[in-house]
Amino acid sequence: MKIDINCDMGESFGAYKLGLDEEVIKYITSANIACGYHAGDPLVMEQTISLAKNHGVSVGAHPGFPDLMGFGRRNIDATLPEIRGYVIYQIGALQAFAKAQGLKVEHVKPHGALYLMAVEDEKISESIVEAIASVDKDLIFVALAGSKGEMMTKIGERIGLRVAYEAFPDRAYTPEGTLVSRRQPGAVIKDPDVVAQRALMMAKEGKVVAIDGTEIPFRPETLCVHGDTPGAVNLVKRIQKTLTEAGVEVVSLSKFV
Repeated sequence: MKIDINCDMGESFGAYKLGLDEEVIKYITSANIACGYHAGDPLVMEQTISLAKNHGVSVGAHPGFPDLMGFGRRNIDATLPEIRGYVIYQIGALQAFAKAQGLKVEHVKPHGALYLMAVEDEKISESIVEAIASVDKDLIFVALAGSKGEMMTKIGERIGLRVAYEAFPDRAYTPEGTLVSRRQPGAVIKDPDVVAQRALMMAKEGKVVAIDGTEIPFRPETLCVHGDTPGAVNLVKRIQKTLTEAGVEVVSLSKFV
């Protein structure tokens, strides 16, 4: 049994420091690197790729809306050609920095509002997938695990991309299988023991318990942890240890998807 642990990284900007990348990187297998639109800048991108390279962590692009002020978490009424352009631009930027250090971008995971809008809107999903495929059909497309991500998966497979299902052990789920809004209490789970057991349930039992107690079946191939939450290092360390001790091999997506 194999699973990937991914984390959104490179989200500092200029003089502003965000996340605990240098510590979290030790316990993950894939880094989703911000590409300068919702967060990050050229120097941060370069430094984060170097950090991933030094720790043998796979590199992926994390494209979002051009929304530094809102950290890419606000819905933007962009046209489909604009969304396609945003994604191509950001993947290309990260590919250039990766190539300069002898690495290859392995996957693409949309960020924030762009990700959540794609879950609900077929046309947005299609624009994102077409953008990825137009750059490199070998890239792995990261989509939401469960019934809500089925549409994203079908589009990815139809266009010819490998698709990896993603789940969030440190986020609460609605009974419909989407993430509880960060504006609601309890949306982010901070107890390392609880998060680790949720990760284990996701990996071995193929399910998650929603905020109302409903069990939602799914089969994730990658688990996302957030490096900017309080206690992030202990959280991801506990997840990695719990999975490994339970016989789950933690490896990057490119090795088994």
